[in-house]
This record gives sequence, structure tokens and C-alpha cells, in this order.
Amino acid sequence: MNTQFNINDLLGFTGVAILLAAFLLHQLNKLSKDGFVYIIMNIAGAGLACYASYLIRYLPFVILEATWMMVSMIALVRMIAEKKAA
Repeated sequence: MNTQFNINDLLGFTGVAILLAAFLLHQLNKLSKDGFVYIIMNIAGAGLACYASYLIRYLPFVILEATWMMVSMIALVRMIAEKKAA
């Protein structure tokens, strides 16, 4: 078992921590799922987790996290477009 902590671990743990924090804050009604902070946390967390998965060459999680990040980016673009239209 490899017990050394490396940059892959740091990126992965940070990304997952951001995603879980966003989820927890949403569940506690502290963040709206349609809010800017929630969306940005999902983009950042999924992006970091995706990159960490890429570094360790674990394709299933690269796909999962890239999809999560892209869906969040679409939500951000929609949110910005709605604010501009209002």
C-alpha cells in the first residue's frame, strides 16, 4: 500500500472536499442549487477531481467529473444569460 501523499492526492482531496461542501451547504439550505457560489464550487471541485483522475489515468472518473463540470458550466452560462436578459 502506497502511503505517500502526492499532488494527485492533494488535487483529488481538494476537489472532492469542495464538491462535498457544496452538497452539504445545499442540504442545509445555505446555498441554492441555482446560485452562483454553488455552481462555481461544482465547477472547481469537479475540475480538480477530474484533473486528479486524469493524472492517475483513471478514465471512469475523468468522464464522471468532466461531465459534472460541463453540466455546471452550462448552468453558469444559463444563469449569466438570464441575468443579462432581465
